[in-house]
Amino acid sequence: MKIIRAACKRITFSLLFAVITFLLNSTIYSQEFKFAWLSDTHVGGTTGAEDLVNSVRDINSFTDIDFVILSGDVTETGKTADLERTKNILDSLRKPYYIIPGNHDTKWSESGCTKFSQIFGSDRFVFDYNGIRFIGMHEGPIMRMGDGHFSPEDLRWLDSTLSKITDLSKPIIFVTHYPVDNSIDNWFEVSDRLKKFNTKMILCGHGHANRSYSFEGIPGIMGRSNLRAKANLGGYNIVEVTKDSVFFSERIPGKITKPVWNKLSLKEINYAADTIKYARPDFSINSSYPNIKTKWSYKTNYTITSAPVVYKENVFVTSGSGCAYCLSLSNGKLKWQFKTNGAIYGSPDVSNNKVVFGSTDQNIYCVNASTGKLVWKYFTHSPIVAVPKIHNDVVYIGGGDGKFRAINLSTGKLIWEYEGIGEFVESKPLIYNDKIIFGAWDSYLYALNLKDGSLVWKWQGTEGFLYSPAACWAVASNGKIFVVAPDRIATAIDAETGKTIWRTNAHQVRESIGISGDGKYVYAKGMNDSLFVFSASSNEAKLVKAIDCKFGYEIDPSMPQEKEGVVYFGTKNGLVVAIDFQKLEVMWKYKSGVSLVNTVAPIDKSKVVITNTDGEVLLIETSKN
Repeated sequence: MKIIRAACKRITFSLLFAVITFLLNSTIYSQEFKFAWLSDTHVGGTTGAEDLVNSVRDINSFTDIDFVILSGDVTETGKTADLERTKNILDSLRKPYYIIPGNHDTKWSESGCTKFSQIFGSDRFVFDYNGIRFIGMHEGPIMRMGDGHFSPEDLRWLDSTLSKITDLSKPIIFVTHYPVDNSIDNWFEVSDRLKKFNTKMILCGHGHANRSYSFEGIPGIMGRSNLRAKANLGGYNIVEVTKDSVFFSERIPGKITKPVWNKLSLKEINYAADTIKYARPDFSINSSYPNIKTKWSYKTNYTITSAPVVYKENVFVTSGSGCAYCLSLSNGKLKWQFKTNGAIYGSPDVSNNKVVFGSTDQNIYCVNASTGKLVWKYFTHSPIVAVPKIHNDVVYIGGGDGKFRAINLSTGKLIWEYEGIGEFVESKPLIYNDKIIFGAWDSYLYALNLKDGSLVWKWQGTEGFLYSPAACWAVASNGKIFVVAPDRIATAIDAETGKTIWRTNAHQVRESIGISGDGKYVYAKGMNDSLFVFSASSNEAKLVKAIDCKFGYEIDPSMPQEKEGVVYFGTKNGLVVAIDFQKLEVMWKYKSGVSLVNTVAPIDKSKVVITNTDGEVLLIETSKN
């Protein structure tokens, strides 16, 4: 009898424990709550700040909104002043808020994407609310025009964040800026990870409209922009979470909450049962050119937006880790690395056994090319994302502080500086006819006297920040300077006067330009399939040939580079193209990966070194087999 009573007590206790556990879990996962979801506020644009103020004031009028999420494109162009203004507005919220950047915050960032995290505390977030884990992470692109890309460093953070989820039934809501599809070159890196967990949905912005998606089986919701656009007021979404569903309603500040426009179930999705074979990047082009191979590769595991430089038997690269690296040209082995205190997004230059590069820690560095030891550094009071040019023992480099400097390569002492630049500089300067020529994000191309830095002329194409000839590396021949810009126009400028010789928008070019070794041809990469070849001597826009390379839609600022009769360039999705200079036709194409290929470094007619935004350095060669 005692045994029966004891058994009954154990059963009763077990049942009671199970009931309590069930009730606790039911309470945790069924408490209803609401949050405000804003996106694409674009502060710094026409009405961005005013529309955000209206929404913040409106959110504060609700007592049942628990927190706020802002899913990117916080500012129009990532300016520090606009980020600070946004922070001041958001700090008037009487609810906590969670925020990530979008492409407008990262592509044109004068601070090299450093100020966002400094101002807001981070460019990612993770938090739990009523049993749901919210994870927010952006996909750039960082400092370069291209598709979105989940960086190696962010994927490591995501892995670390997901690894802390011990209960695989825990609901996840993932927040990012782009739709998680092929508008991000490595979208599958995130969607595949999320499907290993109880991911309920992905929230995104970018498209400025309320839309529903399926991201490879994961429910997706795009939220409208907070901007008013053609309406009188902007707007945002109020998201209501109940025990079994999530409801989305558009809110017009101070006016009306519109009827629910979307509803998602919180029922668990069995991703493992999904038998659909989703598309992945296609590498089949490589079978058409079987003699093109990767000889070696080196992974930095951090974003690279810089071109490699080959010097003697070494390859020099920089990365978002804040490091400069020296690799062996023969086998890709690391010889040394030098660490700065900020990300490095500009390419290095090398001369006289010295490597020079700028860092977002506001310094220009010179290190010994053989040892990696510091020779000197020059402090500038602003992040540096520009590419230096070394000429006759002088370093020429633009800054983020409205200045362009000439610095003695041996001593690190300032020779001269020019102070009249309206926005930051990121491009590599051109030296031609005793002038130093470069573009800036103030819409101007500058020509300075090489000896004293005085302004010779400045040229403007299409007015406006976003149309600046700032990302292309200008080229010159026959007394002309050639540039392409985001206005999709190719231009020839008189090198002595700065006057326009010709302009053409007939070919949809963007920010990639190069020059033939003999100076006869200018190469401009088009936005759809073609490399356009112009006469460098003509005083009119004379197209010599449009080479159909079949690379598809293209916006990557990868400058065509010629060596020994072969023109090389990269694309936004990992394709490297080689053109026969004499025949002006494609020699080969090679799919090196899925991410943006920076300006390449040809070694000879059969070998080229490339870097990509996935943090890799590769030597690609034509094999003898």
